[in-house]
Amino acid sequence: MKEKAVTLLNESKTARWIALLLLSFAMFCSYIFMDILSPIKDLLETTRGWDSNAFGTYAGSETFLNVFIFFLIFAGIILDKMGVRFTALLSGVVMLLGAIINWYAVTENFMGSGLESWFNNNLNYIPGFSELGVSPFYEGMPASAKFAAIGFMVFGCGVEMAGITVSRGIVKWFRGKEMALAMGSEMALARLGVATCMIFSPVFAKMFGRVDVSRSVAFGVILLMIALIMFIVYFFMDKKLDEQTGAEEEKDDPFRVADIGKILSSSGFWLVALLCVLYYSAIFPFQKYAVNMLQCNLTFTEIPKGSFWASNTVAVVQYVVMLIVALTSFMSNFQKKSSQKILLAVAVIFLIVFCFMSYKRQSAESIFAVFPLLAVGITPILGKYVDNKGKAASMLMLGSILLIVCHLTFAFLLPLLKGNDLGGFILAFVTILILGSSFSLVPASLWPSVPKLVDSKVIGSAYALIFWIQNIGLWLFPMLIGKILKSSNPDITKALEEGTIDPQVAATSYDYTNPLLMLALLGVAALILGFVLKYVDKKNSYGLELPNKLA
Repeated sequence: MKEKAVTLLNESKTARWIALLLLSFAMFCSYIFMDILSPIKDLLETTRGWDSNAFGTYAGSETFLNVFIFFLIFAGIILDKMGVRFTALLSGVVMLLGAIINWYAVTENFMGSGLESWFNNNLNYIPGFSELGVSPFYEGMPASAKFAAIGFMVFGCGVEMAGITVSRGIVKWFRGKEMALAMGSEMALARLGVATCMIFSPVFAKMFGRVDVSRSVAFGVILLMIALIMFIVYFFMDKKLDEQTGAEEEKDDPFRVADIGKILSSSGFWLVALLCVLYYSAIFPFQKYAVNMLQCNLTFTEIPKGSFWASNTVAVVQYVVMLIVALTSFMSNFQKKSSQKILLAVAVIFLIVFCFMSYKRQSAESIFAVFPLLAVGITPILGKYVDNKGKAASMLMLGSILLIVCHLTFAFLLPLLKGNDLGGFILAFVTILILGSSFSLVPASLWPSVPKLVDSKVIGSAYALIFWIQNIGLWLFPMLIGKILKSSNPDITKALEEGTIDPQVAATSYDYTNPLLMLALLGVAALILGFVLKYVDKKNSYGLELPNKLA
């Protein structure tokens, strides 16, 4: 009697996309928490005393342990030794723990407590780190910012561990299939977390007619609980796949230190890693300050309190509109031409409605919420193109060019339109949409290229090393932006010290030209490396310009 052939889970398109959805939604929740305080930087300054230096130090703390304690390298080793399932659960728990610490640090219960007093009097000097100028704290840093930074460090360990785990998980389920499309789709959904954060974080902070920034963080904590549940469900799916294949994930391909040497000896790996750190350093740190940058460069009119446009209801309506834009633009990639045109038309109409609502709300937060929307629509297109046609290195170069143009526009053109009510808003919307679309080029082209550069058994370690190098930039540049912003605006600092300017006015009066120029220079460096990568790829035949799909 013939045995019935067993169809592997990853051979089922439905099953592997369900696995992708679980991983993507977990990352969606983590992306929300990653920027949960970004749209309320001005509120942190006025209610918790966080100036730009304190905010920048806090923002950079997310990656401190990953960079200086090498936790991300250890995470890669754990991933290679223990497998996707264990590492996914561990990352979910670590993220949640860090988020809870972060939440308590900005609560009113922390203010005036003995713990606040301890943080005020301690951690002002960290031996070794202070001498090197890389301490995550400094004398005079608000206690709440110090404690929040510790929580953000712990969260950062979890979220970066989750990042490499999700990448490895996608490789496991989609190798030889639509891998670039899967990675691009995962990042498209995850980045909707940025829009979600921008829309709802200020709403929760200002709810009930009294500002409390801890409510926004509590919202993020609840979502990370949901993320942990997603990882638990994925655990059982992944276990079933291994049972079908007979794989023993926990004992498969044990990690050896010598493997890291093999990875580091690849010139292609180094170019991709450096491209990654330059590109992401020009995006993620910018996200932390983008809302405040818009507040400083656009002229906003106060909306009457009783107006519909000032209510919390409009935020929910706008979020629904955003979801329609994201869903229709994303689904258009999988339809026939006639249906595709209809869905794209619906997406464009609702995108215009979204922008109109942001304009009527006179809200910098909801303006920047448009950031991922174009990316959601075009990321699958780019992913499918790389899967079927290749040209990954060329796409990275295009992304760098768009990055440079956008940051220069923010630096020089947007300030010229301050006072021009409609013109400034339109330029901001267009530039943010283009910046978001340029960001989508990275997951669609860079991450699927890594398996072409290293042996399959050390993919986890390779992703960990890339993320570690990337984390150096994500630690450094938020702090640099904060320091440059403060040093570029000495008049505001002096006026605050003298009490001649209202803190709320000061928080939205900064000149962002110099920080934006620095970010544009990162794009220039990335573009140069893109040319070098293309040359090295051609010379060594890595296949970065070749399709991902097997013939």
